[in-house]
Amino acid sequence: MSLKERITEDMKAAMRAKDSERLGTIRLLTAAMKQKEVDERIELDDLAVIAIVDKMLKQRKDSIEAFEKAARQDLADKEKAEVVVLQAYLPARLSAQEVTAEVNAIVAQLGAKGPGDMGKVMGAVKAKLAGKADMGQVSAAVKAALAGG
Repeated sequence: MSLKERITEDMKAAMRAKDSERLGTIRLLTAAMKQKEVDERIELDDLAVIAIVDKMLKQRKDSIEAFEKAARQDLADKEKAEVVVLQAYLPARLSAQEVTAEVNAIVAQLGAKGPGDMGKVMGAVKAKLAGKADMGQVSAAVKAALAGG
């Protein structure tokens, strides 16, 4: 079962269970998926769905931060509930040590040295770690690896 099919099945289950909060989040996700398919005239594969989920998670985390600064805990809690639902569709994430090890291996493989090679390294790292790691964490690991090299 593809990730897209799993999301559709989860949406049906949430409807049957009358779980309106979960259903709302899943509907937002399916709407984003449909939008991308229509805009680009493509059929989404699992990697593309993971990229959409990642983007939505980043938006939620930014919103949580903004709501907490504005002392709107009610809205922050709603966003946190959406984060929990969305994270269920991501594959297991790599630990910080695993990310650092992968980044160091790619830097060595490319022979990258210094901050000027950041773009080249990030391109290779994104291709390999897409959906498996938080890209903010990956970016920090690449910067550290290139600063040391």
